[in-house]
Amino acid sequence: MARALQLARQGLYTTDPNPRVGCVLVKDGEIIGEGWHQRAGLSHAEVEALNNAPDAQGATAYVTLEPCSHFGRTPPCCDALINAGVSRVVVAMQDPNPLVAGQGLQKLRAVGIDVVCGVLQEESQLLNQGFIKRMTQQRPWVRSKLAMSLDGRTAMASGESKWITSAHARADVQQLRAESSAILTGINTVLADDPALTARVDAEVVQPIRVVLDSRLAMPVDAQLVNGPGRTLILTSSTDDAKKQALQQAGFEIYEIPEHQGRLDLRQVMTFLAEQQINEVLVEAGPTLNGALLAQNLVDEWVIYMAPCVLGDQGRGLFTLPDMNTMADKKNLNLADVRQVGPDLKLTFTAN
Repeated sequence: MARALQLARQGLYTTDPNPRVGCVLVKDGEIIGEGWHQRAGLSHAEVEALNNAPDAQGATAYVTLEPCSHFGRTPPCCDALINAGVSRVVVAMQDPNPLVAGQGLQKLRAVGIDVVCGVLQEESQLLNQGFIKRMTQQRPWVRSKLAMSLDGRTAMASGESKWITSAHARADVQQLRAESSAILTGINTVLADDPALTARVDAEVVQPIRVVLDSRLAMPVDAQLVNGPGRTLILTSSTDDAKKQALQQAGFEIYEIPEHQGRLDLRQVMTFLAEQQINEVLVEAGPTLNGALLAQNLVDEWVIYMAPCVLGDQGRGLFTLPDMNTMADKKNLNLADVRQVGPDLKLTFTAN
């Protein structure tokens, strides 16, 4: 199963909106076939492994996710395993997709195949946190990336922020982008930085969807966001048809989201992103959006790169939280991981 998980990780940048899955076929103590799901629409891991095996009759299949039992873009993997004559199937975790959700395991057992479920389950769950959350809660997994100085500043008072962290940390961020289904930012960040928000890694990657919260449609039609591969979405509450038409002609997709207390309803934003089959969202934004997300407990994981420098007490902070007045209002996070990336520290926190 550990080998099957290794294989599944090879699809880390490419399988959206599908989960990352690996499969290993073993017969007489020897691996006879391996496979992983590479891209939506292509063969699933089980079929890839069977195609690479000379004869799977009587073999054991180790799969990181319950084999599917329904027709989607590809036929059911359960049928492929049954037709190949495997005698045993070991599964890391049950599929949270309501179209499967135990039916695959039941179908295998019904024809006499020995089924074991729950082997290295936590590792498999970590690999597909976004897919699991979308299927069970109709929300994507949300990760926010922040860079700060030793004294907790994200920019000078003037807004200058390039570069707080090292090239090593910025390269690490590219991997976070590549793993993500979408990158979410606010219009203020776009106006200040004109970012591309593409994943620049030395590997095959399905570029994340770029999503901008822009309640008043202040997006310039020539922003470089729209020039990247894949989709660029603007979520707005504006009803200005002329602005919408100009942005759509430039290549943006425009969607209306309801407002809540004078700004886009962030919970509705997350529901909408899940409806777009987005599993994992990487937030790259300033203190206003990050503060609003923190206040509403909408971020699952915070990744903070801390540089060994000091920007001074006039610099800009991580979060805008105007309603935080007493210690009772403080937000507590769980420190999940600390590692050094070049001269910087990478701190990973999870929500309580």
